[in-house]
Amino acid sequence: MSESRRGFLLGVAAYVLWGAFPLYWPLLEPAGAIEILAHRIVWSLVTMGVLMLALGRTVSFRRTIADRRVARLLALAACVITVNWATYIWGVNNGHVVETSLGYFINPLVTVLMGVFILGEQLRPWQWAAMSVAALAVAVLTVDYGRLPWVALVLAFSFGTYGLCKKQAGAPAIESLTFETMVIGPIACAYVVWLTVRGDSNFTTHGAGHLLLFLSTGVITAVPLICFGGAAIRVSMVTLGLLQYLAPILQFALGVVYFHEDMPAGRWAGFALVWVALAMFTLDSLRHRRRTLRQSVEVATV
Repeated sequence: MSESRRGFLLGVAAYVLWGAFPLYWPLLEPAGAIEILAHRIVWSLVTMGVLMLALGRTVSFRRTIADRRVARLLALAACVITVNWATYIWGVNNGHVVETSLGYFINPLVTVLMGVFILGEQLRPWQWAAMSVAALAVAVLTVDYGRLPWVALVLAFSFGTYGLCKKQAGAPAIESLTFETMVIGPIACAYVVWLTVRGDSNFTTHGAGHLLLFLSTGVITAVPLICFGGAAIRVSMVTLGLLQYLAPILQFALGVVYFHEDMPAGRWAGFALVWVALAMFTLDSLRHRRRTLRQSVEVATV
């Protein structure tokens, strides 16, 4: 099997696993979103620690966090991904699966918008048009929901901020995620202990199967990230960018077909506008990439 094909399959595996998350988190009920989040952080820390030791990455880890700038960026990343995880778990377990999918549909557009306002990047005309359609979509969905689609917006902006922090830090995936879980881990562990002392913990009170599900939260977090890391070094950014839509498509389908969430006409209209904006954005990105490659070839042959 070629490396590009292996990378493509790893990318598909990563996004399919992320897309299937709405089936997993409800299995941990009656635990609430914060308790589930705390266990996810604790067991992710354990999993990443084991992985780092098994792969012999401790020297690289110490070198990574020795850079204060990188450590600060990863600490901020840890905070925003915690917000992202908490919002996602709450949304899935409280009947907002479709809205969580919206968050990841608009995430690429939010990321571009952050590049404009934070990094001073320039948008091309078709990108501005896509942003305008996306803003209209949010307005339509706000009217339909009777409120801002805050779950989607929190997910999109928190994950966009997370990606920006990770890009600026430039740290390896395993080392960075290990450090991120170390930053939040003590708070999560203290919360788990506090729940246990109060007698409100759901960790050991619903049978061995439920306990094993809690223990698996670390693996569930790590596996798609490892698959994604393997894909990122084997396929082009264009392929990876297109694959990222797999997760919200699956989440949306699960919300409508499996969880039977309401989709009135206004909501369909809002999502249709989001998909139009994404199509405009993606086609413009592909066209711009082809133009850039063609110009590079022309310069090289001069």
